[in-house]
Amino acid sequence: MDPLVIKLDFLEFPPTHTCDGANISPRIRISGLKAASVAVMAVNPFQPSCCSFCPWLIWNLPAGGEIPAGIPAEEVVSAPVPAAQGMNDFGKIGYSGPCPPGGATHRYTFKVYGLDAMLDLPPGATKADLIGAMRGHVIQYGETTALYTR
Repeated sequence: MDPLVIKLDFLEFPPTHTCDGANISPRIRISGLKAASVAVMAVNPFQPSCCSFCPWLIWNLPAGGEIPAGIPAEEVVSAPVPAAQGMNDFGKIGYSGPCPPGGATHRYTFKVYGLDAMLDLPPGATKADLIGAMRGHVIQYGETTALYTR
């Protein structure tokens, strides 16, 4: 599997991308992409309630060097890029930024998958659905992590 180089514009979340600000999805830069489409799964592996809390699922993104910031919280997105989004572990569609309790730190890992095709997966699907739909289609992978402390 070919690796992807994934970068955010920060190592520590600015409030803009958290519950303390506008709670908008961050820009994700991708290098080395040679795929037909992209899927992103953000996870917080240290959420106290479970082992891999998922605050964002998005797929059928066009293959390109950047996923722009500010993806609207809609099942089917047409701008700034076309995509489908799933139900996150907050029970919401789209991105939900970190929101740790006071004095705590949350870590979000953005897992980026280069796929050999667009996925036949309806908007609003769950993390398990996305994982199942990607099976056999992942040809590239990369990840990056950022922290947020309140």
